Amino acid sequence: MSKHTKTRDSGLFARFANEASRAVGSGAAFGAAIGVVVVWSLSGPLFNYSDTWQLVINTGTTIVTFLMVFLIQNTQNRDSAATQLKLDELIRSTRGAHNALLDLEKLSTKDLEALRALYQKLADQARQEKKGGWEDTDTPELNRG
Repeated sequence: MSKHTKTRDSGLFARFANEASRAVGSGAAFGAAIGVVVVWSLSGPLFNYSDTWQLVINTGTTIVTFLMVFLIQNTQNRDSAATQLKLDELIRSTRGAHNALLDLEKLSTKDLEALRALYQKLADQARQEKKGGWEDTDTPELNRG
């Protein structure tokens, strides 16, 4: 498989996942699902509430749920990646920001915890200085009134 084919296929699934997620997240889809459940429940007496009648709704909802997990996960993965890229761009383009903080999601849990502890220490220090009347940014406070 060529690189171009893989990209095109990935794009096709991404478009499908986006549209499917958008469609099933709509009020109309929710209404349709309620309609299916109402029709199924009203048909109970017609089928004497048989095991097969119950199996129909159980199987249908299981299949739909199973497939939706993959669509939702795909959409979440892409949304998360886009958010990380936006944050990385803000860090990269902000004067004084640490470019070493780019791409943090790829660090180990141990490394992330060490950075979190460092930033917690900085936050605690800034709060203590703020209590003493020091500004915690280079930006002047807004005057209200």
